[in-house]
Amino acid sequence: AIDLGSNSFRLEIGKYEGGQIERVEYLKETVRQGAGLDENNVLSPEAMERGWACLERFKERLGDFPAEHIRAVGTQTLRQAVNREAFISRGSQILGVPINVVSGREEARLIYQSAASLLPRSNDRRLVVDIGGRSTELIIGKNLKALALDSSQMGSVTWSMRYFPKGEFTPAAFRRADVAAKAELDEALAAYGAGNWDVAYGCSGTVAAVSDIISAAGQGTPGLVSRAGLDWLVQHMLQARTASALQ
Repeated sequence: AIDLGSNSFRLEIGKYEGGQIERVEYLKETVRQGAGLDENNVLSPEAMERGWACLERFKERLGDFPAEHIRAVGTQTLRQAVNREAFISRGSQILGVPINVVSGREEARLIYQSAASLLPRSNDRRLVVDIGGRSTELIIGKNLKALALDSSQMGSVTWSMRYFPKGEFTPAAFRRADVAAKAELDEALAAYGAGNWDVAYGCSGTVAAVSDIISAAGQGTPGLVSRAGLDWLVQHMLQARTASALQ
């Protein structure tokens, strides 16, 4: 399975046995393709080249895999890019299989399906949050069934480029980013706010990175992200003032 995300491209190789897929190998490259979209949603030649070079390396690892055993999926950056066909055409040639660009709702459904398959069976209403490079998916479900799906055009790459373009952390920049995120999620609150679910799960590299930083600093329990931990992290970023000064 090849995931062409806005921030990272990933290759997952699994073996199907006994009704389950066991991961055999996992490759991830930070391509930051989403950073190559301009204000007119044109994907730059440099961003395309980074993506194609990554797919070349993935193809080397796939070797003689039968085409019918491979699925390649593009997400928000390729949904937005007006010149996506140029990237998809050459990318498909490199891989030897078509690249399918899925809708935001289909991406959300797949995210929930994969998260739920790793969790124990439960009658809890689950909220799954996936913060990607250019989109954020919110899903509420029970056991393996997704009950509500939402995808918004808000992600780590988009927000960092828009509100912290020079890697500078100021109270004003955080306020602008916060207000914009709340506006983006305003309509979703009715369906996904507190009271609509029993337990929340985060997936994706962004949530994992935040969790790792907070727990490594002794500010929280490993594997959990709390509001107190997030507030601590923001304060340390403000003290550092720039991304280059962070330790």
